[in-house]
Amino acid sequence: MADRPRVLVVQHEQDCPPAWMGDWLVEAGCVLDVRHAYAGDDLPADLAHHEALLVLGGAMGANDDATHPWLGPTRELVRQAAWQAVPTLGICLGHQLVAVALGGECGRNPRGEQLGLLPVGWTDEASGDALTRGILATTSGVHWNDDVVLRPPEGTVVLARAPGGEVQVARFAPTVWGVQLHPEVDDRVLATWAEDDRDRYDEGVLDDVLRRVAEAREQLAAGWRPLAQALSALA
Repeated sequence: MADRPRVLVVQHEQDCPPAWMGDWLVEAGCVLDVRHAYAGDDLPADLAHHEALLVLGGAMGANDDATHPWLGPTRELVRQAAWQAVPTLGICLGHQLVAVALGGECGRNPRGEQLGLLPVGWTDEASGDALTRGILATTSGVHWNDDVVLRPPEGTVVLARAPGGEVQVARFAPTVWGVQLHPEVDDRVLATWAEDDRDRYDEGVLDDVLRRVAEAREQLAAGWRPLAQALSALA
């Protein structure tokens, strides 16, 4: 194992960077290898030179290979990570890609969009999980998603559920996790998303989301930083 674990980061859109998660992983001693797939960066054929995999979010769907051709290779890397016991975390779209890669199903949430600060509904299994046992005091997370995991892969351990019962955090394989929420973002990152999405919402809706996330910035950072530290420790 390298003295400083190398984390392969798959980034799907310019305005969906690793943000806090990237900062926290570097702080914990990792080296990031960020592949800007949307800009044409190649993904490696395997994970031989990486100790962990981080798959970020994006507005596309987990099966939109026709318009985003790197999604298939990303899912293949997730399968390799599961087979080779490489610690892996998927965030939002990444969470959905992990689920699909390992045999699950994703699609539009029948209960509608999840937006803003939502409670985290930890399950009993979360207290014994290597990635989540240190963040059980974290009570909320930022959501901005239309799609969810509709059918988890066989063997999935659900670690948290959103208020509507949707899979919010899960261990999809022994070393592969997904979080539907966005532990990596603060209001500044969300503001860039809001500029592109305001026509979807009534006046003031997104401003209220940004205000609430800004007010919770310190709490969110303190609550989710241990997630990155745990991933680094596993790597």
